[in-house]
Amino acid sequence: MTSTPEPARPASSALAPEIAARLKRSADGLVPAIAQQYDTGEVLMLGWMDDEALHRTLTTGRCTYWSRSRREYWVKGDTSGHYQWVRSVALDCDADTVLVKVDQVGAACHTGARTCFDADVLLTEAAAATVAAPATDAAAADSGLPAPGQ
Repeated sequence: MTSTPEPARPASSALAPEIAARLKRSADGLVPAIAQQYDTGEVLMLGWMDDEALHRTLTTGRCTYWSRSRREYWVKGDTSGHYQWVRSVALDCDADTVLVKVDQVGAACHTGARTCFDADVLLTEAAAATVAAPATDAAAADSGLPAPGQ
């Protein structure tokens, strides 16, 4: 049985050299890219970008990701119709994560959900407030600052 060669990411990209030089990539040359709804702050999904995907995202106004499973580029919305129109792109302080603020049209998740983060909630805001409140109050008391809500 012969195997079909996997498509390879391009060895070079048109990404601006000053941006490429700053990126801290994983061993496979990728950086996580968080998609966030620009006007509500809602976290929609996480995808992966290499230099070329980031270049395409910056120059086309549409999010382009690298599919680790299919080993190919994909533009959000090309098959689903659920587009991500880019509003801004930023690097985090370590330059190892990209934040893409988008105007999401339709579902962001491949399951058809609005986001990838609403189906498996491990801790609710109400429960987090109960768990964190005593520690937060104690930390505030130690710092001499007022506790939250005071």
